[in-house]
Amino acid sequence: MASVISPSPSDSPELDPKDELDEIRAFERAKLRISKFDIVTSLFMALILFLGAFVLMLFIVWLLSGKPRPLPIAPLIENPAGRADNAEGFERDFEPPGAEEVEELQEPTLADTIEAVTDAVSTVAASLTTADTAATASTSGTGKGDSRPPGPEGEGEDIVPRFERWQLNFQANNLRSYAQQLDYYHIELGAFGGGSQGIDTASNLGSAPKKKNNPNPKEEKRLYFSWKSATPLQAYDRQLLQQAGIQIAGRNIVRFIPNDVEPPRNLEHVLADIEKKYWESKGYNSVTQIAKTVFESKAAGSGYAFEVIEQRYRKNK
Repeated sequence: MASVISPSPSDSPELDPKDELDEIRAFERAKLRISKFDIVTSLFMALILFLGAFVLMLFIVWLLSGKPRPLPIAPLIENPAGRADNAEGFERDFEPPGAEEVEELQEPTLADTIEAVTDAVSTVAASLTTADTAATASTSGTGKGDSRPPGPEGEGEDIVPRFERWQLNFQANNLRSYAQQLDYYHIELGAFGGGSQGIDTASNLGSAPKKKNNPNPKEEKRLYFSWKSATPLQAYDRQLLQQAGIQIAGRNIVRFIPNDVEPPRNLEHVLADIEKKYWESKGYNSVTQIAKTVFESKAAGSGYAFEVIEQRYRKNK
Protein backbone atom coordinates (compact mmCIF):
# COMPACT_ATOMS: atom_id res chain seq x y z
CA MET A 1 0.00 0.00 0.00
CA ALA A 2 1.41 3.31 -1.05
CA SER A 3 1.76 5.98 1.51
CA VAL A 4 1.35 9.73 0.98
CA ILE A 5 4.14 11.80 2.24
CA SER A 6 2.96 15.29 3.35
CA PRO A 7 5.42 18.08 3.03
CA SER A 8 6.82 19.30 6.22
CA PRO A 9 7.21 22.97 7.01
CA SER A 10 10.82 22.60 6.48
CA ASP A 11 10.20 21.50 2.87
CA SER A 12 8.15 24.73 1.81
CA PRO A 13 10.19 27.54 0.37
CA GLU A 14 10.66 30.39 2.72
CA LEU A 15 9.62 33.91 1.47
CA ASP A 16 11.81 36.84 1.88
CA PRO A 17 10.22 39.33 4.33
CA LYS A 18 10.53 42.06 1.75
CA ASP A 19 8.66 40.04 -0.87
CA GLU A 20 5.99 39.18 1.63
CA LEU A 21 5.50 42.87 2.43
CA ASP A 22 5.19 43.68 -1.28
CA GLU A 23 2.52 41.04 -1.68
CA ILE A 24 0.56 42.44 1.23
CA ARG A 25 0.77 45.95 -0.24
CA ALA A 26 -0.33 44.73 -3.67
CA PHE A 27 -3.30 42.98 -2.10
CA GLU A 28 -4.33 46.13 -0.21
CA ARG A 29 -3.99 48.27 -3.35
CA ALA A 30 -6.23 45.85 -5.22
CA LYS A 31 -8.92 46.27 -2.57
CA LEU A 32 -8.71 50.10 -2.80
CA ARG A 33 -8.85 50.23 -6.59
CA ILE A 34 -11.93 52.22 -7.94
CA SER A 35 -14.16 50.27 -10.27
CA LYS A 36 -16.28 51.63 -13.14
CA PHE A 37 -19.38 51.01 -11.05
CA ASP A 38 -18.01 53.27 -8.32
CA ILE A 39 -17.26 56.02 -10.87
CA VAL A 40 -20.78 55.99 -12.36
CA THR A 41 -22.40 55.87 -8.92
CA SER A 42 -20.37 58.84 -7.72
CA LEU A 43 -21.28 60.84 -10.83
CA PHE A 44 -24.99 60.31 -10.29
CA MET A 45 -24.77 61.15 -6.60
CA ALA A 46 -22.95 64.41 -7.38
CA LEU A 47 -25.57 65.31 -9.99
CA ILE A 48 -28.43 64.61 -7.58
CA LEU A 49 -26.81 66.74 -4.87
CA PHE A 50 -26.30 69.62 -7.34
CA LEU A 51 -29.91 69.53 -8.54
CA GLY A 52 -31.18 69.34 -4.97
CA ALA A 53 -29.14 72.38 -3.95
CA PHE A 54 -30.31 74.31 -7.04
CA VAL A 55 -33.99 73.55 -6.37
CA LEU A 56 -33.54 74.54 -2.73
CA MET A 57 -32.07 77.90 -3.78
CA LEU A 58 -34.99 78.52 -6.15
CA PHE A 59 -37.45 77.69 -3.40
CA ILE A 60 -35.76 80.14 -1.02
CA VAL A 61 -35.84 82.88 -3.68
CA TRP A 62 -39.55 82.20 -4.29
CA LEU A 63 -40.30 82.46 -0.57
CA LEU A 64 -38.41 85.73 -0.21
CA SER A 65 -39.90 87.31 -3.35
CA GLY A 66 -43.47 87.10 -2.07
CA LYS A 67 -46.59 87.01 -4.24
CA PRO A 68 -45.83 87.85 -7.89
CA ARG A 69 -47.34 91.12 -9.04
CA PRO A 70 -48.60 91.65 -12.59
CA LEU A 71 -46.92 94.34 -14.61
CA PRO A 72 -48.98 97.54 -14.61
CA ILE A 73 -50.70 98.40 -17.86
CA ALA A 74 -49.93 101.87 -19.13
CA PRO A 75 -53.25 103.66 -19.64
CA LEU A 76 -54.11 104.53 -23.23
CA ILE A 77 -55.63 107.99 -23.01
CA GLU A 78 -57.99 108.92 -25.82
CA ASN A 79 -59.19 112.43 -26.59
CA PRO A 80 -62.01 112.14 -29.12
CA ALA A 81 -63.52 115.22 -30.70
CA GLY A 82 -67.17 115.95 -29.90
CA ARG A 83 -69.71 118.68 -30.55
CA ALA A 84 -71.78 118.22 -27.35
CA ASP A 85 -75.07 120.13 -27.79
CA ASN A 86 -73.91 122.11 -30.80
CA ALA A 87 -75.83 121.71 -34.04
CA GLU A 88 -74.46 119.33 -36.64
CA GLY A 89 -72.85 121.16 -39.52
CA PHE A 90 -69.80 121.83 -41.65
CA GLU A 91 -67.39 123.85 -39.49
CA ARG A 92 -66.69 124.96 -35.91
CA ASP A 93 -69.69 127.27 -35.62
CA PHE A 94 -72.09 127.35 -32.67
CA GLU A 95 -74.91 128.73 -34.78
CA PRO A 96 -77.10 126.07 -36.44
CA PRO A 97 -77.01 125.81 -40.24
CA GLY A 98 -79.92 126.95 -42.36
CA ALA A 99 -82.50 124.70 -43.99
CA GLU A 100 -80.59 124.56 -47.27
CA GLU A 101 -77.38 123.60 -45.46
CA VAL A 102 -79.14 120.99 -43.33
CA GLU A 103 -80.55 119.46 -46.48
CA GLU A 104 -77.01 119.13 -47.83
CA LEU A 105 -75.95 117.31 -44.66
CA GLN A 106 -78.72 114.73 -44.87
CA GLU A 107 -78.52 111.66 -47.05
CA PRO A 108 -81.33 111.70 -49.63
CA THR A 109 -84.03 109.07 -49.34
CA LEU A 110 -85.11 106.90 -52.24
CA ALA A 111 -88.14 109.12 -52.83
CA ASP A 112 -85.94 112.24 -52.86
CA THR A 113 -83.58 110.62 -55.34
CA ILE A 114 -86.43 109.68 -57.68
CA GLU A 115 -87.88 113.17 -57.42
CA ALA A 116 -84.50 114.75 -58.16
CA VAL A 117 -84.06 112.60 -61.26
CA THR A 118 -87.56 113.48 -62.45
CA ASP A 119 -86.92 117.18 -61.92
CA ALA A 120 -83.64 116.97 -63.81
CA VAL A 121 -85.25 115.25 -66.77
CA SER A 122 -88.26 117.53 -66.96
CA THR A 123 -86.19 120.63 -66.09
CA VAL A 124 -88.87 121.70 -63.66
CA ALA A 125 -87.52 124.08 -61.05
CA ALA A 126 -88.09 123.04 -57.48
CA SER A 127 -88.81 125.48 -54.71
CA LEU A 128 -87.95 125.21 -51.05
CA THR A 129 -90.65 125.55 -48.41
CA THR A 130 -89.65 127.77 -45.54
CA ALA A 131 -90.72 127.24 -41.97
CA ASP A 132 -93.70 129.21 -40.67
CA THR A 133 -91.81 131.31 -38.13
CA ALA A 134 -91.16 134.93 -37.38
CA ALA A 135 -87.70 134.61 -38.95
CA THR A 136 -86.77 136.08 -42.29
CA ALA A 137 -87.86 134.30 -45.43
CA SER A 138 -84.30 133.32 -46.30
CA THR A 139 -83.45 129.67 -45.75
CA SER A 140 -79.79 130.46 -45.14
CA GLY A 141 -78.86 130.16 -41.49
CA THR A 142 -76.58 132.46 -39.56
CA GLY A 143 -73.99 129.73 -38.99
CA LYS A 144 -72.56 126.56 -40.47
CA GLY A 145 -72.96 124.27 -37.48
CA ASP A 146 -70.36 122.02 -35.88
CA SER A 147 -68.60 119.36 -37.96
CA ARG A 148 -67.38 117.35 -34.95
CA PRO A 149 -69.00 113.95 -34.26
CA PRO A 150 -71.47 113.35 -31.40
CA GLY A 151 -69.97 113.16 -27.92
CA PRO A 152 -68.61 115.36 -25.12
CA GLU A 153 -67.39 118.67 -26.47
CA GLY A 154 -63.70 118.76 -27.22
CA GLU A 155 -61.07 119.34 -29.86
CA GLY A 156 -59.45 115.94 -30.17
CA GLU A 157 -58.62 113.16 -32.56
CA ASP A 158 -61.05 111.91 -35.17
CA ILE A 159 -61.78 108.61 -33.41
CA VAL A 160 -64.90 106.66 -32.58
CA PRO A 161 -65.38 106.99 -28.78
CA ARG A 162 -65.06 103.89 -26.66
CA PHE A 163 -68.69 103.93 -25.54
CA GLU A 164 -69.68 103.72 -29.19
CA ARG A 165 -66.77 101.61 -30.47
CA TRP A 166 -66.74 98.83 -27.86
CA GLN A 167 -69.18 95.97 -27.39
CA LEU A 168 -68.91 93.57 -24.43
CA ASN A 169 -70.33 90.05 -24.71
CA PHE A 170 -70.55 87.44 -21.96
CA GLN A 171 -70.80 83.65 -22.08
CA ALA A 172 -73.16 82.65 -19.27
CA ASN A 173 -75.65 79.79 -19.05
CA ASN A 174 -77.33 80.99 -15.87
CA LEU A 175 -77.73 83.96 -13.57
CA ARG A 176 -75.05 82.80 -11.13
CA SER A 177 -72.39 82.43 -13.82
CA TYR A 178 -73.18 85.89 -15.19
CA ALA A 179 -73.04 87.48 -11.73
CA GLN A 180 -69.68 85.83 -11.03
CA GLN A 181 -68.22 87.37 -14.18
CA LEU A 182 -69.51 90.84 -13.32
CA ASP A 183 -68.01 90.56 -9.83
CA TYR A 184 -64.68 89.31 -11.19
CA TYR A 185 -64.36 92.38 -13.42
CA HIS A 186 -65.75 94.71 -10.71
CA ILE A 187 -68.56 95.72 -13.06
CA GLU A 188 -71.52 97.42 -11.39
CA LEU A 189 -75.09 97.48 -12.64
CA GLY A 190 -76.93 100.78 -12.60
CA ALA A 191 -80.41 102.15 -13.15
CA PHE A 192 -81.43 105.75 -13.78
CA GLY A 193 -84.40 107.72 -15.04
CA GLY A 194 -88.02 106.69 -14.62
CA GLY A 195 -88.77 109.60 -12.31
CA SER A 196 -86.19 108.48 -9.71
CA GLN A 197 -83.50 110.83 -8.46
CA GLY A 198 -79.87 110.10 -9.33
CA ILE A 199 -78.28 106.78 -10.27
CA ASP A 200 -78.77 103.58 -8.27
CA THR A 201 -75.93 101.06 -8.58
CA ALA A 202 -75.44 97.50 -7.33
CA SER A 203 -72.16 95.64 -6.75
CA ASN A 204 -71.07 92.29 -5.25
CA LEU A 205 -73.87 90.73 -7.26
CA GLY A 206 -72.91 87.08 -6.84
CA SER A 207 -73.31 86.85 -3.06
CA ALA A 208 -74.58 89.78 -0.99
CA PRO A 209 -75.54 92.65 -3.33
CA LYS A 210 -74.61 96.15 -2.18
CA LYS A 211 -76.80 99.08 -3.19
CA LYS A 212 -75.60 102.66 -3.61
CA ASN A 213 -77.18 105.88 -4.82
CA ASN A 214 -75.42 108.74 -6.56
CA PRO A 215 -77.67 111.81 -6.30
CA ASN A 216 -75.47 113.80 -8.68
CA PRO A 217 -75.13 111.94 -12.01
CA LYS A 218 -72.75 114.61 -13.35
CA GLU A 219 -70.09 113.29 -10.97
CA GLU A 220 -70.17 109.84 -12.60
CA LYS A 221 -67.10 109.55 -14.82
CA ARG A 222 -67.02 105.81 -15.46
CA LEU A 223 -67.55 104.30 -18.87
CA TYR A 224 -70.89 102.52 -19.14
CA PHE A 225 -72.74 100.33 -21.64
CA SER A 226 -76.37 99.48 -22.25
CA TRP A 227 -78.02 96.70 -24.21
CA LYS A 228 -79.04 97.73 -27.72
CA SER A 229 -81.18 94.64 -28.29
CA ALA A 230 -83.12 92.25 -26.06
CA THR A 231 -80.99 89.35 -24.79
CA PRO A 232 -81.23 86.86 -21.89
CA LEU A 233 -78.40 88.75 -20.21
CA GLN A 234 -80.53 91.89 -20.18
CA ALA A 235 -83.12 89.96 -18.18
CA TYR A 236 -80.32 88.85 -15.82
CA ASP A 237 -79.38 92.51 -15.27
CA ARG A 238 -82.93 93.31 -14.24
CA GLN A 239 -83.09 90.32 -11.88
CA LEU A 240 -79.80 91.22 -10.22
CA LEU A 241 -80.90 94.82 -9.70
CA GLN A 242 -84.17 93.65 -8.18
CA GLN A 243 -82.27 91.32 -5.84
CA ALA A 244 -80.28 94.37 -4.70
CA GLY A 245 -83.53 96.20 -3.91
CA ILE A 246 -83.37 98.66 -6.82
CA GLN A 247 -86.53 99.68 -8.64
CA ILE A 248 -86.24 99.12 -12.40
CA ALA A 249 -89.71 99.95 -13.74
CA GLY A 250 -89.38 102.46 -16.57
CA ARG A 251 -85.66 102.99 -15.92
CA ASN A 252 -82.57 102.64 -18.10
CA ILE A 253 -80.27 99.73 -17.19
CA VAL A 254 -76.50 100.16 -17.71
CA ARG A 255 -73.24 98.44 -16.76
CA PHE A 256 -70.46 100.60 -15.31
CA ILE A 257 -66.87 99.66 -16.21
CA PRO A 258 -64.37 100.21 -13.36
CA ASN A 259 -61.50 102.62 -13.92
CA ASP A 260 -60.36 103.25 -10.34
CA VAL A 261 -59.08 99.86 -9.16
CA GLU A 262 -55.60 98.38 -9.25
CA PRO A 263 -54.42 96.41 -12.31
CA PRO A 264 -55.18 93.94 -13.72
CA ARG A 265 -58.81 94.75 -12.94
CA ASN A 266 -58.80 98.32 -14.16
CA LEU A 267 -61.04 96.99 -16.88
CA GLU A 268 -61.10 100.04 -19.15
CA HIS A 269 -57.30 100.08 -19.42
CA VAL A 270 -57.19 96.29 -19.83
CA LEU A 271 -59.69 96.40 -22.70
CA ALA A 272 -57.84 99.25 -24.38
CA ASP A 273 -54.58 97.28 -24.19
CA ILE A 274 -56.22 94.12 -25.60
CA GLU A 275 -57.77 96.14 -28.42
CA LYS A 276 -54.44 97.81 -29.28
CA LYS A 277 -52.57 94.50 -29.44
CA TYR A 278 -55.27 93.06 -31.67
CA TRP A 279 -55.28 95.89 -34.22
CA GLU A 280 -51.47 95.86 -34.28
CA SER A 281 -51.55 92.13 -35.05
CA LYS A 282 -53.80 92.95 -38.02
CA GLY A 283 -51.39 95.53 -39.43
CA TYR A 284 -53.10 98.71 -38.21
CA ASN A 285 -51.28 101.41 -36.27
CA SER A 286 -53.82 103.87 -34.85
CA VAL A 287 -57.10 103.90 -32.96
CA THR A 288 -58.40 106.35 -35.57
CA GLN A 289 -58.65 103.36 -37.93
CA ILE A 290 -60.95 101.35 -35.65
CA ALA A 291 -64.72 101.48 -36.14
CA LYS A 292 -65.88 98.64 -33.87
CA THR A 293 -64.32 96.17 -31.43
CA VAL A 294 -66.32 93.28 -30.00
CA PHE A 295 -64.99 91.67 -26.80
CA GLU A 296 -66.17 88.43 -25.25
CA SER A 297 -65.62 87.20 -21.70
CA LYS A 298 -64.37 83.62 -21.47
CA ALA A 299 -63.18 81.35 -18.68
CA ALA A 300 -59.41 81.53 -18.14
CA GLY A 301 -57.73 79.54 -15.39
CA SER A 302 -59.43 80.30 -12.09
CA GLY A 303 -61.11 83.44 -13.44
CA TYR A 304 -62.16 85.10 -16.66
CA ALA A 305 -60.59 87.15 -19.43
CA PHE A 306 -61.83 89.27 -22.31
CA GLU A 307 -60.62 88.63 -25.82
CA VAL A 308 -61.39 90.27 -29.15
CA ILE A 309 -63.68 88.17 -31.34
CA GLU A 310 -64.38 90.78 -34.02
CA GLN A 311 -62.98 94.11 -35.15
CA ARG A 312 -64.14 96.37 -37.96
CA TYR A 313 -62.15 99.20 -39.47
CA ARG A 314 -62.87 102.62 -40.91
CA LYS A 315 -62.26 103.38 -44.54
CA ASN A 316 -59.59 105.86 -45.60
CA LYS A 317 -58.22 106.21 -42.08
